[in-house]
Amino acid sequence: MDDVTKIRIALQMARELEFSVEDADAVVAQIEKAMAGSASLVWVVDSKGHRHGLAVDKIAFIEVEAEDKPGGVGFGSSGT
Repeated sequence: MDDVTKIRIALQMARELEFSVEDADAVVAQIEKAMAGSASLVWVVDSKGHRHGLAVDKIAFIEVEAEDKPGGVGFGSSGT
C-alpha cells in the first residue's frame, strides 16, 4: 500500500472553504452551470492540483477576492 491519497470528507456544518485557483471566472462559471442544471456535485481543482467535490445544494455563496487588492493581517493593516 505505497500509493496512498489523503481525502477529507466534511459533514453538513456551517463552514467555508477557501482555496486558490488559477482561473476564478472558470470556476464560478462551472459552479453556476452545476447549480442551474441537475448536478448534485461539482468538482473544483485548486492551484495545487487538489480536487474538491462540492455538494451543489449546500453552496450558500461564492466570494472571489480581487486580484489587485493587497491582503492585510492584523489591526494595523491598511488594505484600502
